[in-house]
Amino acid sequence: MSEQRIAEVFVELADTLVADFDVVDFLHVLSDRCVELLDVDASGLMLSDERGRLQLVAGTSRATRDLELFELEVDEGPCVETFATGKAILNVEVAAAGERWPRFCRAAAEAGVRHTSALPMRLRGRVIGALNLFSPTPISATGLALGQAMADVATIGLINERSLREKTVLSEQLQGALQSRIVIEQAKGVLAARAGTGVAEAFTRMRDHARRSGTSLTAVATAVVTGALRLDLPPAP
Repeated sequence: MSEQRIAEVFVELADTLVADFDVVDFLHVLSDRCVELLDVDASGLMLSDERGRLQLVAGTSRATRDLELFELEVDEGPCVETFATGKAILNVEVAAAGERWPRFCRAAAEAGVRHTSALPMRLRGRVIGALNLFSPTPISATGLALGQAMADVATIGLINERSLREKTVLSEQLQGALQSRIVIEQAKGVLAARAGTGVAEAFTRMRDHARRSGTSLTAVATAVVTGALRLDLPPAP
């Protein structure tokens, strides 16, 4: 990966002080860029809600989201541990970590995961979430450092956006993102059923429409769920 592309991604992750900033889309971008730059199969991102409980916000594949949701259900796994300790968990081989996370490792192995790493979303002593990376082989030290730097920049961006623009409590902002995720997940299912396509393609359609129209991803998802927007129909001539 070129230094120019890495620089472009960091600019993208730092660009949070814009009028139409969308937290959910921003966190999906972070997950996508991890897969692009770090040579990993998938990534997932969890943030804490207003009660300090982890919630899944973004994932790069259906299998990743299912595994992350299972991790939250059993309260066991790399993201849960990293969020609790504030420390990174690096290149754990799933097949050898059964004693550490027995239920998570069984589910991860069934999903084809071989190695996992979890990076804290942390600013100074405050941890607001964790970024999970799934890879076929151990991630290089350079790749892990780059991933942590991306998580750090994203965390700073979230906190600065809250402080300088909204003047609201960070937990309220994150709770809004979590609520938006629910609507977006519903919309992906609705659109996939209507269009006869996969949920990944449905999400791409919504995201592209949001960007073309200058509308937030959450607003597009809400319109899809209510039937006000039919992205499964061909464009008007």
